[in-house]
Amino acid sequence: MVGGALIRHGDGLVLVGNRRRDRTLEWTPPGGVIDHGETLLAGLTREVLEETGLVVTSWHGCRYTVTVDAPDMGWRLGVEAWEADAVSGDVVIADPDGIVEEVRHVSLAEAPGLLQYSPPWVHVPVSAWLAGSAETAYKFVLHGAERSGGRVERVE
Repeated sequence: MVGGALIRHGDGLVLVGNRRRDRTLEWTPPGGVIDHGETLLAGLTREVLEETGLVVTSWHGCRYTVTVDAPDMGWRLGVEAWEADAVSGDVVIADPDGIVEEVRHVSLAEAPGLLQYSPPWVHVPVSAWLAGSAETAYKFVLHGAERSGGRVERVE
């Protein structure tokens, strides 16, 4: 399971720049894989701290879920995106995975330009949430043997 943190900042949100194996920079909300034995919120709080230096002391609730099936690669991704309620601290990147290179507080106007470099299973629900959508479940299928060259389809 993966947790994603929706942290409002002004009229926008906090995004992190993740350097991928193919050297592209992908902008996403902070978050990551929840470790075995961790609750989702404990793991998500840890991920936010590691990736941004920010401390989330409470959460509003789960805003949406995402499922991505990649049958040609034999994996399934499950994500729960939670909205942060109370956040404190200063931005400090201490990502033990070495993936996060930058943290930005982006405006509503700036977000689509950065999110376009993330996969549809990231930018579609984040953009909808920012626009006030009440949709709570997103499902995608990734066709192909490689993530970067695959075709993504949204399914109902």
